Amino acid sequence: MAAGTSSNVHLHDIPDGILSNIFSLETETRTRNAMSLVCLKWLLLERSTRKSLTLRGNIRNLFLLPTCFRAVTHLDLSFLSPWGYPLLDSFSNPLVLAQFLRHAFPSVVSLIVYVRNPLTLHLLASQWPNLQHVKLVRWHQRWPAAPIGSDLVPLFDHCPMLSSLDVSHFYCWTEDLPPVIQAYPSIATSLSHLNILKHDSSTDGFKSHELLSITASCPNLRKLLATCIFNPRFIGFISDQTLLTLAINCPLLSLLHLADSTSMSNVRPNLIEDASISFATLGDVFSKLPQLEELVLDVCHNVKHTWPALELLNTKCPMLKSLKLGQFQGICRGIASPPDGVALCQGLESLSIKNCTDLTDKALIAISHGCHRLSKFEVLGCKQLTRKGMWEFTHNLRKTLVDVKISYCKNLNAVSSLQALEPIRDRIEKLHIDCVWASIIGEEKSLKNWSKLQYLSLWIAVGESLNPLSLSGLNDCPSLEEIQIKVQGDCRDQPKPFMDAFGLSCLTCYPNLTRMILDCSGVTGYALTAPVGHTDLSLWERFFLSGIQNSTLNELNYWTAQDVDVNQRCLFLPAAGLLAQCGRLRKLFIHGTANEHLMMFLLGNPTLRDVQLREDYCPAPDNDTITEMRVGSCCRFEDALNSSSRHVPD
Repeated sequence: MAAGTSSNVHLHDIPDGILSNIFSLETETRTRNAMSLVCLKWLLLERSTRKSLTLRGNIRNLFLLPTCFRAVTHLDLSFLSPWGYPLLDSFSNPLVLAQFLRHAFPSVVSLIVYVRNPLTLHLLASQWPNLQHVKLVRWHQRWPAAPIGSDLVPLFDHCPMLSSLDVSHFYCWTEDLPPVIQAYPSIATSLSHLNILKHDSSTDGFKSHELLSITASCPNLRKLLATCIFNPRFIGFISDQTLLTLAINCPLLSLLHLADSTSMSNVRPNLIEDASISFATLGDVFSKLPQLEELVLDVCHNVKHTWPALELLNTKCPMLKSLKLGQFQGICRGIASPPDGVALCQGLESLSIKNCTDLTDKALIAISHGCHRLSKFEVLGCKQLTRKGMWEFTHNLRKTLVDVKISYCKNLNAVSSLQALEPIRDRIEKLHIDCVWASIIGEEKSLKNWSKLQYLSLWIAVGESLNPLSLSGLNDCPSLEEIQIKVQGDCRDQPKPFMDAFGLSCLTCYPNLTRMILDCSGVTGYALTAPVGHTDLSLWERFFLSGIQNSTLNELNYWTAQDVDVNQRCLFLPAAGLLAQCGRLRKLFIHGTANEHLMMFLLGNPTLRDVQLREDYCPAPDNDTITEMRVGSCCRFEDALNSSSRHVPD
């Protein structure tokens, strides 16, 4: 309505086509749900325009399955409860359930599903023969006696239009994939996106001949992500010839992501060997991939004198926007007046440099002059960089840089990292730093306002405190909505925590903080009885979570600490008690196991409405006899959580 005029035009007078387009532009689930509450017309319109849906709840409650989202094209079934159990085994006639899912969601072309056994995929894939994108999830171990590739055969049998396959979170053998792809040449030819990048360090990478077999069968790949073996001591390592042949096999690649299997490990590298990759071959590889837009080579072994090859990226790969290099040495000399090496890649918008031992301040400054469009920058394990060099870098890129990660750099602790980011303090939106507090004491602090910071990621060693965070200069972040904290170390090296609490109470200074990922999966200790002079993980868990009851969080992902000797990751009594006191928490996802009676503690939290245990780590326990939470326990807890007697304020 124009200012100063009156009109009887109502919102309902907007043509349905325009209103439908408005609804389609909104993707945030809670916002769409709120819109659907306005009136019946908006409810029907929201349901008819929803394109993506993640199903939660217990699969046995089939009567709760919604049937109003018939336009949904992307369906995620991987979070149904009980999590990790065979999806269709709860019914005497699993085919009927599969058909019911097809009837409720007839338009699905993209599917994510937890596949504990081949039967699940056999029944579901046949219901949606037009599937184009499929992501398989499985953290439980593969059945050793199953034939090679048997888990994937049902998918290739029933989905001839498959163009995208993601098995990055699907536990299988590397030998499973090549023969299946070779056996279905028409599907292999149509594949444009293949993600075989395993997100667990215990999983073996693909050998050279396996990777070449896959790429030879899939010549039209545009996106390839794979975990490989770059260690020349291993049979089947990735060599110069492998990279060159791969580029010849798949010349249309716009995204190439190759990472060594050890790159997923929590262990930070100390002794590094050389890879069997030369800068001359890299130049030839880049020349054969002219459509490349994103390149990741995380080799975890030294690739030396790479600046001549990287100079070719600017001319041979003119569309390159994102580059991540791991263990590449000599990427930019920074000694001549004209830019050289990676600094010539003027089109880059994202750059990540990992474990480049010869990267100096001068080289970094040269990169900032050459790559003047950078909006995202990550530097990890570059021990020659100093605060002065990083300050110059951010100052030169102050108009574009909004996402920065500084980790494991010897001369850049928490305070110096934040001081180096001073030129972009009023612009930065995402930040990661290591909580190394060496220079907190004795330095003059001043209040700093990080007005646009929305996401903060922290790494901290076990036994250290989070309390100095506000003293380091991150005390005023009015827009901060999400924080991720990664705790790492061995509790067995320390008799007990040296302080009463980890320091989560200090997060109360962030008024808009609503989501947190607390990842203690890198913490090892004694889950059972600890030796004399040591404490078990239950007391360490009390240390980590003390103060969380005072937070403003409404969503928490919590990865429990582990006892590697017995492969146990579980919730203990102190954690259950503290989490039950989080007065604003609505969603809680525990990545581990728990006893039923401890889960029942959580029912004392009146705001909780979405809780789930997820054993999403390798190897996940194979059967109920070695876990604390059984299927029956899970069902009883969910029944109590969703009971009508619990009034959950919304």
